[in-house]
Amino acid sequence: LVRPNDIMLNGLNLNYDFVTQRVAQVKVNGIITSAYISLRPREGVSAQYYTYLFKSLDALKVFNGMGTGIRLTLSYNLLKNLELPVPPRAEQEQIVRYLDWQVSKINKLIAAKKHKISVLEEERQALIDALVLRSPHSIETKDIKLAWDAPIPSTWSAYKFNQLFDFGKGLAITKANLLSSGIPVISYGQVHSKTNSGTGINDSLIRYVSDDYIYNAPNSLVHEGDFIFADTSEDFLGVGNCVYVDCNDTLFAGYHTVIARPKDNQKRRYLAYLFLSSAWRYSLRKQVNGVKVFSITQRILKNTCVILPPKEEQEEIVNILDLQCARIDALINATRIEIERFHEYRTRLISDVVTGQIDVRGIVVPDFQYIADEADVDSRENEDSDVDETEDE
Repeated sequence: LVRPNDIMLNGLNLNYDFVTQRVAQVKVNGIITSAYISLRPREGVSAQYYTYLFKSLDALKVFNGMGTGIRLTLSYNLLKNLELPVPPRAEQEQIVRYLDWQVSKINKLIAAKKHKISVLEEERQALIDALVLRSPHSIETKDIKLAWDAPIPSTWSAYKFNQLFDFGKGLAITKANLLSSGIPVISYGQVHSKTNSGTGINDSLIRYVSDDYIYNAPNSLVHEGDFIFADTSEDFLGVGNCVYVDCNDTLFAGYHTVIARPKDNQKRRYLAYLFLSSAWRYSLRKQVNGVKVFSITQRILKNTCVILPPKEEQEEIVNILDLQCARIDALINATRIEIERFHEYRTRLISDVVTGQIDVRGIVVPDFQYIADEADVDSRENEDSDVDETEDE
């Protein structure tokens, strides 16, 4: 049982940088699992001050040095002997007021930048939806018998997914099998990453596994023209997320993935945009069931409808979308860099103030509107999250 002003600390997987929120202050009465360390401040101790302090220690990787095991797990027995600064109570409260004021200003800027990204992502989606099902040369349309909810240009063809693709399965590994170097691999977490455009491989998606898998699991290698689908999603919007393999480099599909291999070895990058379209996603999502986790099985994929324009029109559509999406993606990436700089500044500010590097005792804090850390509102910004540490059958 936990109550307001208790402090929660997630001590699992300290070496996984994707966990964006390890420390939080409890706002309401509730129940936690054994995955968390629950800290209850004693009399005369400010919960808000120590929440800031623990967030600072986490950002500085202090807890990492205290963790044990392969997954670097922190227990209360390891934490309880950590020496902490104890400012006078009045100074603790002044630090909290000052940081709430300054952090709110930073959080407001971050929220504005995130809103800008949302607008740009909506623009990108609208472009894809407008062009991916429209012929550059013909306005005549036809209805199709397969499961599709919109007419298509009369010169285009429709297929079931398994008419165009064979299926494979990613490596039967967990995060514990990932290395700092070796053979590149793309797993579930990278498919769902915000840096995955869906239309090609980029360096931020790459992790590594042992060279031994070349001999032990060659069927999990992917080739140019293949697609790597995440076989599960923790939210409905992630259903259908995939990566188009646009290179000939040695590359594995990793845990919780399905490989779609073109039967005719054709490289159809147009399909990468089709698989991003709202119409195709809807046709897939309506076949998926789930509450907390949504599974995307080979059976569901194979019965999904795939639309193909003539080859020349595929290339025209891709060229237009590449140009327009590159412009939007450049703006999104620049905005993400700005957000990261705000995060770094906020982390440094908190660290300097809670440790006394910046003396805030004489600063008058004006009235202000408190704006919560976006991680307190949405803790699911986890680019490498995984629904299970094991590979499911």
